[in-house]
Amino acid sequence: MQPHDETNSKLLDRYSRQTILPQVGREGQDSLRAATVVIAGVGALGSSMAEMLARAGVGTLRLADRDYLELHNLQRQSLYTENDIESGLPKAAAAAKRLTEINSEVNVEPWIIDITPENALDLLSTNPKSKIQNLKSKIVVLDGTDNLQTRYLLNDACIKLGIPWVYSGVVGVSGVSLTVAPGENACLRCLYPAMPAVGTTETCDVAGVLGPAAHAMAAVAAAEAIKLIVGGEPAVGLLVADLWAGSWERFEVPRNPDCVACVHHRLEYLEDEAWGRDGVRLCGRDAVQVRLAMGGGKLDLRLIGARLQNSGAGEVLANDYLVRLRTGSNELTIFGDGRVIVKGTEDAGIARGLVAKYIGI
Repeated sequence: MQPHDETNSKLLDRYSRQTILPQVGREGQDSLRAATVVIAGVGALGSSMAEMLARAGVGTLRLADRDYLELHNLQRQSLYTENDIESGLPKAAAAAKRLTEINSEVNVEPWIIDITPENALDLLSTNPKSKIQNLKSKIVVLDGTDNLQTRYLLNDACIKLGIPWVYSGVVGVSGVSLTVAPGENACLRCLYPAMPAVGTTETCDVAGVLGPAAHAMAAVAAAEAIKLIVGGEPAVGLLVADLWAGSWERFEVPRNPDCVACVHHRLEYLEDEAWGRDGVRLCGRDAVQVRLAMGGGKLDLRLIGARLQNSGAGEVLANDYLVRLRTGSNELTIFGDGRVIVKGTEDAGIARGLVAKYIGI
């Protein structure tokens, strides 16, 4: 039996405007249905990518994000609503709920995690179960993150596993995109051999973000994912767009014959445990993320939520994904994987002190 014989008439109708494209066709749609796309970060870039790919019929969307929703997100993150903010859901969980409403055929996996060397390879592992028999499941990784450190980690992990990925970035009114096919073209460290010095690059909290710029670059990445899944060739070089000027330029990025990552396979970010993840200031936020030393396992959020409510320390919101404590001018959001986002300070020492005071770890 051919894979497309299993596709019912409802699915044929749903994707009819896509399958008539000669670049996709019935076979390409079957490939999309069997594929997994990992989206690292579901903010302005990642949430738009996820929505487009859910509508396109990608079989599995794996959403990894460490953060929760705030009002300022709605200016550019079109997947979410004010009700999502009121619910207190983490971004990955809120995105999964909305995507399932958009397309119930898609398997959406919310991973509420901070992507680290300890979990990156698990995040990028393929799902052995394909919805279509006799069709190999492909996997593509899309970058919706807000920091180069995580992008270098994704670059190393994708090189190790031989998985294609798309680097995307938006600051101000401009965006960039680079498709990396390990072993075939330039990787991220061919483009940026070393991490830029602190303070030398623009950030979203300083330069701002134009919503349409994020959506435009998300569309570029989603199209690249579809193309790679159906067997197309990756785009060549670095795409640089200025949405205010209306300019789109593509620059050649030659593969570095001495690249530490894709040539010599010294995957430093994947193997390095000294990440300095305790007390990390978050982009665009008056907030610091603190990681608890737990020695494995998960936090008992029910217990922590009940204890904080009984303590009278402040206003407490608790659900299956997080516990949030508002106390004075600070807000602590506690996740099951041992992360605490402390809002209301940019001082890591103050953040750690608040965590010790109210969580006791």
